Amino acid sequence: MKHSLQLRLSQHLTLTPQLQQSIRLLQLSTLDLNQELERFLQENPLLERDDGIREAPSAPPEPRAPGAGDTVPAPAPESDSMAPELDSGEVNTMDDLPSGSMRDDADDGEYPQIAASAPTLRAHLLSQLSLTNLPERDRRLVTLLIDSLDDEGYLAHDLPELLSLLPQELAVEPEELQIALKHLQNFEPPGVGARSLSECLQLQLAALPECTPYRTPALEIVRGHLAALAARDFNKLKKVLRCDDDCLRAVQKLITGLNPKPGRDFSSEETRYVVADVIVRKVKNVWVASLNPDAMPRLRVNRLYADILSRNRNSGSQQLASQLQEAKWLIKNVQQRFDTILRVSQAIVDRQRHFFEHGEVAMRPLVLREIAEALDLHESTVSRVTTQKFMHTPRGIFELKYFFGSHVTTETGGAASSTAIRALIKQLVSAENSRKPLSDSQISDILAQQGIVVARRTVAKYRESLQILPVNLRKTL
Repeated sequence: MKHSLQLRLSQHLTLTPQLQQSIRLLQLSTLDLNQELERFLQENPLLERDDGIREAPSAPPEPRAPGAGDTVPAPAPESDSMAPELDSGEVNTMDDLPSGSMRDDADDGEYPQIAASAPTLRAHLLSQLSLTNLPERDRRLVTLLIDSLDDEGYLAHDLPELLSLLPQELAVEPEELQIALKHLQNFEPPGVGARSLSECLQLQLAALPECTPYRTPALEIVRGHLAALAARDFNKLKKVLRCDDDCLRAVQKLITGLNPKPGRDFSSEETRYVVADVIVRKVKNVWVASLNPDAMPRLRVNRLYADILSRNRNSGSQQLASQLQEAKWLIKNVQQRFDTILRVSQAIVDRQRHFFEHGEVAMRPLVLREIAEALDLHESTVSRVTTQKFMHTPRGIFELKYFFGSHVTTETGGAASSTAIRALIKQLVSAENSRKPLSDSQISDILAQQGIVVARRTVAKYRESLQILPVNLRKTL
């Protein structure tokens, strides 16, 4: 085999650190961007926030790096509340069961932050348990059951399964667990400790005063006919209860007013706030998009360190020089991020102006490629810009992705947006006779009469995306 040297020319894209940073910042949401900037501010002394405060007000203003509005600080994480624990005591036969220690009243002053926090479901139940006069063995069994509850307040394990997990030397009888469960199910909120939806509703109905109207027939339904109620089989329920429509309607109202997930009120899910990146207003009969100043961080180069660096150009200042360059890159990339968001948002507003005038039914079909070609951007760039970026409009706050949708052909040869079709389906369902709700086929026929050809399967898919129940589950008395 003969060896030879050959010269080939090829092109390839090299992602510089600046370009990589620009792409990363572009795909971040506003809240994630602020967290990322906080990290840069802590690591780079050449970068600081521009809060508009000057050290020498009489001096002429210093030139600043490009920036924009103030940053909305991320909410501080709330401290988890500590559940009050029980007095462990000394019981030889129950040493392996969960236990804790009860706080004295004098200790309450040492935990003001914890007292102000919302209690968890476990803490709420343990505080009630601490007020009972149960023997120590029963307390520990109830504590075991409390620790076995899920976030919705249901018992996550069957009693035989829990019993099998306990050491045999404890000699816990099934009746003891049954008694402990009864104690737990008498706690607030009503329905806690249930093993099924039926039992949860029974516990809540049993907690109501006996004089509550329709309490007895409601108990009969949740005990043995809950499936028929969910399927809206009203004829069967009227035969079971031997009642008329008015009576069944009152029973249904009583049952649907109960809480099927009693533990949800104690959920510690963190609330995420949406900060709109763009604000849309109508100016002189033209819809205009503008950046939200409250969503834009204001950054600048630290003048003190920059002046030191300009006076000392020795080899020891290489690290500061590198950090200065990184700070300039970041400021430029942040500004470029918001400029791109504004360009894409204005292009969306120009194409969806009928939505701002008339609502969802006037939404036109729009794809990412259309915006990318209009702005001379790559389609992936438009995808990054429209993900987790929000627009504040007179009709509400929407993610930029919301304004994009596939098209459905009409009889006239035009196209209707899938978003507009969903809005029409929602209008038809909201205006239907609840005693004779519209089927998917009927909705398809009505849309066809309006010139929009949509198959029944497509109507069903859109209806499910709107979380609208099927026709049999929308029927009422």
